[in-house]
Amino acid sequence: MSKITESIAFLQQQKWIDLTHTVSAEIPYFQSFRPLTEETLCTLEADGFFAKEYHVVTQYGTHIDAPIHFAAGKDHLEQLDMQQFILPLVVIHKEDEVAENPDYCVSVEDIEAFEKEHGEIAAGSFVAFASGWSKHWHDHDAYYNLDEAGQAHTPGWSLDALKFLHEKRNVTAIGHETLDTDTAMDCTKNNGLIGELYWLSQNKFQVEVLTNLTEVPATGGAIFLGVPKVKGAPGFTIRAFAIVPE
Repeated sequence: MSKITESIAFLQQQKWIDLTHTVSAEIPYFQSFRPLTEETLCTLEADGFFAKEYHVVTQYGTHIDAPIHFAAGKDHLEQLDMQQFILPLVVIHKEDEVAENPDYCVSVEDIEAFEKEHGEIAAGSFVAFASGWSKHWHDHDAYYNLDEAGQAHTPGWSLDALKFLHEKRNVTAIGHETLDTDTAMDCTKNNGLIGELYWLSQNKFQVEVLTNLTEVPATGGAIFLGVPKVKGAPGFTIRAFAIVPE
């Protein structure tokens, strides 16, 4: 048995956590887009095989954003290094803070406090922000969380925190449970997603609309990303899961 097959056998004995929402027309989505539509093209009864056609925007459900999504001249989806689709997983848990303040913004101080407890974040890691926001997934009003004036209140990363993760820790990718990288309030204040623009401009990718991060320990796990190879795509719906020590 090779070391690779031994590693597979070991991983199969660990805990596997699905980080992906099921895709359907009923899920929350970025409001500039349209929900998924589907059509059955062939059936087992009539044609001997079953086939469907789907129309879906690239940034739908749990999805990967390639750098070109926001940053001109950066990598498209098929240009991403496939070795980056398996990474050490670091999770910054802020569920309690977000429950108290839906506008919660991950700061450099949060990262430094995390490192004081868990050790320095290693270069090449995938760093996820566990907000607990996915608990609202089946309640669109709670997930979008608009006030009476139409202002959304959702958590996110601060620009300074993203700069720290890139410039000081050289992490490979980030992830979160919400539709956007920035808090909704920061997006309004800054007239745009400056955190997302910064991150993707570094030619780094991110994964949005993750789920079940609350079940993942702060350190010691790995994230696996099933990413399609679509020419010229700015991102796509993916399957993401974590493997953590049993």
